[in-house]
Amino acid sequence: MDRLDAMAMLVKVTETGSLSAAGRALQVPLATLSRRISDLEAQLGTRLLVRTTRKLTLTDAGQAYVAAARRILDLVQAAEQEAAGEYTAPRGELVVTAPVLFGRLHVLPIVADFLAAFPQIDIRLVLADRNIDLVDDHVDMAVRIGRLPDSSMVATQVGLLRTVACASPALLAAQGTPQVPEDLARLPCIAVDTPMPAPSWRFRAPGSGAPRDVAVRPRLTVTHPQAAADAAVRGIGVVRLLHYQVVDALCSGALRPVLEPYEPASVPVHLVHAARGQMPLKMRRFIDAAAPRLRQVLAQVAAGAPA
Repeated sequence: MDRLDAMAMLVKVTETGSLSAAGRALQVPLATLSRRISDLEAQLGTRLLVRTTRKLTLTDAGQAYVAAARRILDLVQAAEQEAAGEYTAPRGELVVTAPVLFGRLHVLPIVADFLAAFPQIDIRLVLADRNIDLVDDHVDMAVRIGRLPDSSMVATQVGLLRTVACASPALLAAQGTPQVPEDLARLPCIAVDTPMPAPSWRFRAPGSGAPRDVAVRPRLTVTHPQAAADAAVRGIGVVRLLHYQVVDALCSGALRPVLEPYEPASVPVHLVHAARGQMPLKMRRFIDAAAPRLRQVLAQVAAGAPA
């Protein structure tokens, strides 16, 4: 039995939560995957997984073994990268993740230029409006919008983004411009449905900076910020989005900002990667290329110019 292969299969099972999902991810038949893990348990002389009809659970021995297996697999990957020359020349595959709209508008152009400059590097760009686990999902670099939790990740800040409330001129002419956040109670609003939706919009009192949470009842809820911006342009309601998501509409006059003195504190934007000792040159070159470009883009957005 290939011990490393079995380790990788076990780790993938714990990442995906099921044998069938792991089999699909690894493109391995379910029977083969199950047999490899059973063989591994037999060789170790201990149970690693408790399997029920509803879920898989690691035993205490399994938790310790999976943690050790991750470390071993990371060391093997680093050794393979070094042998392939990834620490002496920029080459190999680079996996980058970013939010969908931000990635399409601002990361993809950087990736295109980077690929032209480094023909020995391939990039897999994963666009997702959720924070993908860099270690578990084997992602090299992430663009993260928002405050970062304390972690072992290495972060390079590239700018700040405002959170802007805005509406169409026609809506404001018909229903009045809100002067304080509480005025939103009488205006139609547009919300973006997220995995953790907030029942209220947070503003900040001028001067003191004290938070002011205002409950809103949306007339329309959508699943993507670009759809929310489009709906606001059509006069359906007031929307509150990150500045880059509406900067073009604000510049053209299709939307007008409201409640600017009450805007919450701007949120940071970072390039994030896992701390794993020596950094492959492909990652260093990408940071060197992407960080100044993103700083320029975010500075243009902050200045109210289309980026």
